[in-house]
Amino acid sequence: MSTATTSGTWSLISLPSSEASGLDTEHVTWGDGGSGYEFRGGRVDVRLDGQEFTLGTFTHKNFPTTPMSSNQFDVDLKVKIKFDDGTKSDFSFRFHHFETPNNSAAPDDLVDLPTFVSPETVKVNGAEYAVVISGFKQDGQIVRQFKSPENGSNSAHIVAMFSRVGKPDVVVTEVVYKGKVKGAQADEYVEIQNRGTVSAEMSGWVLGADDPGQDFTFPPGTVLQPGQRIRVYTNEMHPGYGGFSYGSKRPIWNDKGDVARLRDANGHPVSDLSYGDKALVGCQSPDRPSGS
Repeated sequence: MSTATTSGTWSLISLPSSEASGLDTEHVTWGDGGSGYEFRGGRVDVRLDGQEFTLGTFTHKNFPTTPMSSNQFDVDLKVKIKFDDGTKSDFSFRFHHFETPNNSAAPDDLVDLPTFVSPETVKVNGAEYAVVISGFKQDGQIVRQFKSPENGSNSAHIVAMFSRVGKPDVVVTEVVYKGKVKGAQADEYVEIQNRGTVSAEMSGWVLGADDPGQDFTFPPGTVLQPGQRIRVYTNEMHPGYGGFSYGSKRPIWNDKGDVARLRDANGHPVSDLSYGDKALVGCQSPDRPSGS
């Protein structure tokens, strides 16, 4: 792990110059109501093993504005990262903004990232890395789409990681094995994340443990994008996390401890995570198959 300093400026907005101001600064605005984006960097602890860190704080100042030439547009952010050893690198990301009608059924403005991987890379200790954004940490949850209520300043941490260029890296990151729903524990889930810079085709992959009836097979067309996390629930559907569920009326995961195992379509190990009394002493990160 090393320490770095991040900072950022907004380098482009796909609106006429008469409708926007503040390019090449931390705070870009548009329209006539004071709406805009702000980015604040700072000192961060950076790891090169796929662990997440806070890239900076994103703020959307959301206030009513008269109609503009378009209610959807792109805003580009250039992030500078300076490592304590003197290494410097610039990374860029595009934010897509939807200025929703204030009289609609869902008036919150929406902010998306069309791509979560920086096109720029940096070499650290001879290996090439890109920055992958996991999402916005909003209300304690990391989400891929930022929802911004009207008439206020709404902030979230941008959570990112350094990932080796050119390959997926799918890992079981969490097992919530003691659900709050009594009896069936329908809200149990296993979380899986792609920490790589390339999407992972997961059709036919199997998540399970050692006992019969604990296998979940991912359906055809399942693709895990860089930085994306999905969850497989025991008996709930959460579209924001992929909408995957065992559909089981009884608990899946042993409350005392077990091992969540992810295998590819050919049965090869991808990632294991022990929990409870099966967890390895002192091991805080997901187990990986040897040689991966």
